[in-house]
Amino acid sequence: MTEIRVSPKLVVHDADAALTFYAEVLGARLLTRHTMGGSVVFAALELPGGGQVQVKDPDGVDAAPDREASVMGTGVILDVLTDDPDAVMARALERGAEQIFEVEDQPYGSRQGRFRDPFGHQWIVGTQVSMSDADVQAALDEWARQT
Repeated sequence: MTEIRVSPKLVVHDADAALTFYAEVLGARLLTRHTMGGSVVFAALELPGGGQVQVKDPDGVDAAPDREASVMGTGVILDVLTDDPDAVMARALERGAEQIFEVEDQPYGSRQGRFRDPFGHQWIVGTQVSMSDADVQAALDEWARQT
């Protein structure tokens, strides 16, 4: 099979501010930035562990989430694996993100938290799950019985 890579492209109000935010929070490096008529139409950031995040300003085809309307999210959550989710969360909050869930040890063997960035996108930051699939399901079943 041909190799396939998926890179999220985030449509945001103020792409330049978002590029700075993501670079500082995620330790990403700007690869390329193209504009048209004063708007960013394509920019790519390289992540420290590989992969990319793309960013652009909204236009007549691509809408950005409305920060106020996205209280429940936009249906997309970006999942970041890191060995230090507490540090990533702290950097995000220092730069204007809103904490949705505090970083905590989860019953399924990961340390995770969630924030909404200043542009309306939600991010989970956490460590790799350390349990087998069967153990994760058992932990989630037990958690469901308790709630």
